[in-house]
Amino acid sequence: MKRICVYCGSTPGEDDAFAAAVQALAATMLQRDIGLVYGGADRGLMGQLANAVMDGGGHVTGIIPRAFAHRVAHRGLQELRVVESMHERKVGMFGAADACIALPGGFGTLEEILEILTWAQLGMHTKPCGLLNVGGYYDLLLQFLDHGVGSGFVKQAHRDLLYVEDDAGALLDACASHEPKPVDKWD
Repeated sequence: MKRICVYCGSTPGEDDAFAAAVQALAATMLQRDIGLVYGGADRGLMGQLANAVMDGGGHVTGIIPRAFAHRVAHRGLQELRVVESMHERKVGMFGAADACIALPGGFGTLEEILEILTWAQLGMHTKPCGLLNVGGYYDLLLQFLDHGVGSGFVKQAHRDLLYVEDDAGALLDACASHEPKPVDKWD
């Protein structure tokens, strides 16, 4: 893996564990010489992660829609791409990365990682997808996904496409050892 797309909050959240997880992820990425692709904002967990990677000498690519680039774009990035839409942003972030993971965040973070997971379910890609489950932040989502399996709406093989760890190193290890096993959604 050369670059990882990271989805996370444009706010810092209420728990100091979120900022600590950002620092741990940045340190792990730097140790492994992995660049960051993210949503391009200068604030929240997004800005903290970009700053931590850059402070350690790593490369950061931000991709942000023009509609709010003037308000929140991180002007100190090595590479900032301003695009026309959220869809173009998501496609660009995915295309520039070898894996996609999510840290805690809100609606946007959840929507982004679930869309990428859906693309994997549909066989549109075989890149690893993961959640850094800081302090159990995603526990209820994981229960819902398991409920989807139990209810017959999600195949276990598709549920297994999402790596979940509470440690940055373990999550990156899982992504690095990912072996694509496409399963047809409709079989």
